[in-house]
Amino acid sequence: MARPKIIETEDLVAAARSAFLEQGVGVSTAEIARRAGISEGTLFSRFATKEELFEEAIGLSRYGRWRSELLAQVGRGEVRRNLERCAMSYLQEAQDLLDALMLVFSRGHAPEHNPLLARLGNPLEQDTGTLAGYLRAELELGRLRPLDTELTALTITGALSQWLQQGRMPACGAPQPERDPGRFVRGLFDLLWPGMEPK
Repeated sequence: MARPKIIETEDLVAAARSAFLEQGVGVSTAEIARRAGISEGTLFSRFATKEELFEEAIGLSRYGRWRSELLAQVGRGEVRRNLERCAMSYLQEAQDLLDALMLVFSRGHAPEHNPLLARLGNPLEQDTGTLAGYLRAELELGRLRPLDTELTALTITGALSQWLQQGRMPACGAPQPERDPGRFVRGLFDLLWPGMEPK
């Protein structure tokens, strides 16, 4: 009997993620194993169930590094630069998050049909809460003018999320200009910073 192919778990997870994103949650474990170049038996020796593989493949547990990076900057550096760096990190991480969330929600919104929802919480609400917490801390240090931190955080995360969503829409008609996240982030804070900058 041939020895089973050895595959790194991260390569197996990458193959599964690709299959889930292309074919949805209904993709068979046989197809995932085929893409990874292994047998279904090898797949199930790493992940006990397809659900377990799905949860690892969509990577929601790895999302949110930008949050701790931002909070570590309280009282350090320039607030605007911190926010711009945070926004760029958010765009990089949330790009993958949106794909994952679409897959999760494609399974339905009722927790009894989609138990991952209960464990997931609301990452977008958590994002806004983290950003509002950073703004509150900087406001208390006098590094921002008095402002509604919740509304400001929601405005920033809403604009960033909208920019990502627009990038998901197919081009209709005329060719679309190159999407430059740095230009978008700088422009967003050119617009918002005059209302945030301490007097």
